[in-house]
Amino acid sequence: MKQFISFFTVGTVFGIIMTKSEAVSWFRIHEMFRFESFHMYGIIGTAVVLGAIIIALMKRFKVKTLRDTFVGYMPMQLHIPRHLLAGSIFGLGWALIGACPGPMFVLLGQGFGIMALVILSGTLGTYTYGVVKDKLPH
Repeated sequence: MKQFISFFTVGTVFGIIMTKSEAVSWFRIHEMFRFESFHMYGIIGTAVVLGAIIIALMKRFKVKTLRDTFVGYMPMQLHIPRHLLAGSIFGLGWALIGACPGPMFVLLGQGFGIMALVILSGTLGTYTYGVVKDKLPH
């Protein structure tokens, strides 16, 4: 029950922040992909900087997760062609749908039922990748 309350609280705060910052707005996303506004780049940049600072502080002060392990991360090895292709597919989906994974759930919670189809499609795509990943040339 403690985890449910924690996740619900974080999700609610996340949804409010995404809505108030207009990060779930199709128009803001459209402006970003057309390089017409700094708004979304500012939000994303702020999130990256804050995330790095918060992770560093959590590691320094040895904060534990809900699973009773210390906060940490393992850097991923960079494979430029693979990451360019994956990033392009992600960006294309983001541009076509007008939302990346986090805002999809926020928009669903706001009553945009079509996002259920988008979330289902993303989940199915992820599952399909998991099934065929061993057969792909990584």
